[in-house]
Amino acid sequence: MIRASRAIIRASGAAALVACGGASTASVSSTPASGVPAGDWPSYNRTLAGDRFSPLAEIDRSNVASMREVCTYTLPEVAALQAGPVVIGGAMYFSTDTMTYAIDAATCAEKWKRSRHVATPGGGPAVNRGVAYLDGRVFRGTSDTHVLALDAADGHTVWDVPLDVAGPGVQLPMAPIAWKGMVFIGNAGGDRAGVIGHVYALDAATGQVTWKFDVIPASGPAHDTWGHGAAATYPISGGAFWTSFTLDETAGVLFVSSGNPAPDFDSAMRDGENLYANSLIALDATSGRMLAFNQLVKHDFHDWDVDSPSPAVTIRSGRAVVASANKDGLLSVVDRTRVASRAAANGISGAPSQLPVLYQVATTTRENVDVPLSRDRATRFCPGILGGAEWNGAAYDPTRNTFFVGANDWCSTVQLQRENSPVPRIGAAWFGNAQGGQRMDSATAAKGCLTAFDAENGNVRWKFQAPKPVLAGVTPTAGGLVFTADLGGDVYAFDADNGQARWQVSAGQSIGGGVVSYVAGGHQRIGVASGMRSPIWPGGSQSSHVVVYGVLR
Repeated sequence: MIRASRAIIRASGAAALVACGGASTASVSSTPASGVPAGDWPSYNRTLAGDRFSPLAEIDRSNVASMREVCTYTLPEVAALQAGPVVIGGAMYFSTDTMTYAIDAATCAEKWKRSRHVATPGGGPAVNRGVAYLDGRVFRGTSDTHVLALDAADGHTVWDVPLDVAGPGVQLPMAPIAWKGMVFIGNAGGDRAGVIGHVYALDAATGQVTWKFDVIPASGPAHDTWGHGAAATYPISGGAFWTSFTLDETAGVLFVSSGNPAPDFDSAMRDGENLYANSLIALDATSGRMLAFNQLVKHDFHDWDVDSPSPAVTIRSGRAVVASANKDGLLSVVDRTRVASRAAANGISGAPSQLPVLYQVATTTRENVDVPLSRDRATRFCPGILGGAEWNGAAYDPTRNTFFVGANDWCSTVQLQRENSPVPRIGAAWFGNAQGGQRMDSATAAKGCLTAFDAENGNVRWKFQAPKPVLAGVTPTAGGLVFTADLGGDVYAFDADNGQARWQVSAGQSIGGGVVSYVAGGHQRIGVASGMRSPIWPGGSQSSHVVVYGVLR
């Protein structure tokens, strides 16, 4: 393992690391099948399918040990920096709760930054996980449930549209995705009383809502799964969104991961199936019609959201799958073959079909997963409410037919509230634990892991045990490497074949944001969103940065 020195070259010295002139010398393994320019990272997970695979190979196992810091952009704020940067044509765009930024992806020089004051935030964590890009515009959500379109050249607002879901407890922290003139986004707030999840498609030109999908229908069989017994007297709550979506462009199918039902722990207050919370859902991207689903976490009482972006890929055997890594500490791989044919059958009606599970494999420690929670005593379970995979999901390397999953190994202890406890006001947090009856294990016990799984059957190819949680984006490349980072601030490059750490550097601040691969200044670069200060995560940072790494020449 090589541990590189910290911060040896800043933006002022970046020219020493880039080619003189304009032609790129970055190596590309082959023409990308996705149609995405090899040197760009134009969406949260690079491709709309969500595989996060970079076809760049200039940085490889032979030279990664000489990778050094090229430049750093220091934000004028200390943020809960969880954004996944996007890079288009040498410009990098990223966001925080109230700010949107554009910098030169080669030198870290600021192009523009725009602030938007939020007078009435919906409540919840002050965080934004990124932007979408389409046709010269940058799109993002806000904490007061507006969707914005900004001009990518100078950051001026093109349109600013409020969604009809605005209210206490509701936010839009997820990174949207954009395709064929539409912007797709969903609302968060599923841990709050009376808040349910919705998916919106907006016209990218005007911001007009094209369609809206309700995770919990206003009536019908799925709605009735929330109304058994005493649960009928409580507000339906949950099934919201706080992470990005994925898309099968060929079939026009949007895959969205809905979050937990609420109250999170006291499942007796919602004693049905709670459809379609905690589900991987397939929607017709042009109409919002529901095509298929799988409720991967049934009747949840652990706050185990089906939460992360789920890559929709075709594995080496030719099977079309979706890989969903979630807070339950499992990677669930489902078959999506029949969804494509169903999407092609225009005018089809009836109940949505099932997305059959091919296999499920553990990504973290799982303990006491079936032990009921109690009103009389505390119960410890793993993963805890901050465990498993969080806002960054699985990555897929097609050259190795391998899924890579970063995860958090951290457990919770919960005691339920007393029976007949009052329901909080609409929009207030609603977990259902007794006062003081929810705690995580000590932050010093929180560990992480990065696991490589055979995409055909889930067999573990290798596993790296990290000293801190792995919340950052995971990025495999054609150079035979996998890049990621941990909450302790270490950035890693692993050998994709065996998990050996080929390079490791301390960025000096907690990392929970994106790790992206792109070309700028003629060479492959690795960009890292570093410096995450959050009240619910350990290792609070004193500053926030985007750090760019490259190979010395």
